[in-house]
Amino acid sequence: MRIGKHVECVSEQGAALLDAARAAGLDADVPTCPGWTVRSLLGHVGTVHRWATTFVRDGMAATAGGTHSRTAEAPADGLEEWFAEGHHALVTALTEAAPDLDCWTFLPAPSPLAFWARRQAHETAIHRADAESGLGNIPTYEPALAADGIDEMIAGFMARNGGRLTADPPVSLAVRPTDFGASWHVLIRPDGRTVSSPAAAPADCTLSGTASELYLSLWNRPPAKQPAVEGDSAVLDLWRAEAQIGWR
Repeated sequence: MRIGKHVECVSEQGAALLDAARAAGLDADVPTCPGWTVRSLLGHVGTVHRWATTFVRDGMAATAGGTHSRTAEAPADGLEEWFAEGHHALVTALTEAAPDLDCWTFLPAPSPLAFWARRQAHETAIHRADAESGLGNIPTYEPALAADGIDEMIAGFMARNGGRLTADPPVSLAVRPTDFGASWHVLIRPDGRTVSSPAAAPADCTLSGTASELYLSLWNRPPAKQPAVEGDSAVLDLWRAEAQIGWR
């Protein structure tokens, strides 16, 4: 996906998230994030949006420690308006940023601007599913967006060193969308993961379904229809237990 499309997704998914939050009410539980209410969700995403905006708008580099803390705090009153303001500021910053923007990132990308546009597209899209869960709804995503989110999870987050997703002896997972021309193979080793795409090698477990179903499932959100599982389902159980991107 191009940067412009990612920015469109940030805009559209943020608006859909806020609409769902308003419909559910701030005190509604968020089943996909146990212990959270819609208020917690809006506070979290609004804080992340403001955090991301500082890098894109100001070209901020990493601190000596390598990270920046998220310093924005969600207000007790006017939360929906506060969220909308931060979301608008992020979309504006991404739209107006120079192509040669130089700032901190934490996953490989063609450019810092490409990284932040993609990261915030999926941050917002997945949390949109959380907001919809407060209404008992499950969204469906366009195949291109969903496949891109699968790739960010597998080839981005899971290809990094460290993390809890390990296995001894090694096991493998193949992911094959039925409506998009891409696939992935993840070898889960005792010390990490090796990712390849397309998924040419055989796998202990193969997960297949629409890109939207796979996107939600791999990000540990329930899809409307569970993907088909071939082979050792324990590999998928391992993924669901250990391939967690923190939402707290």
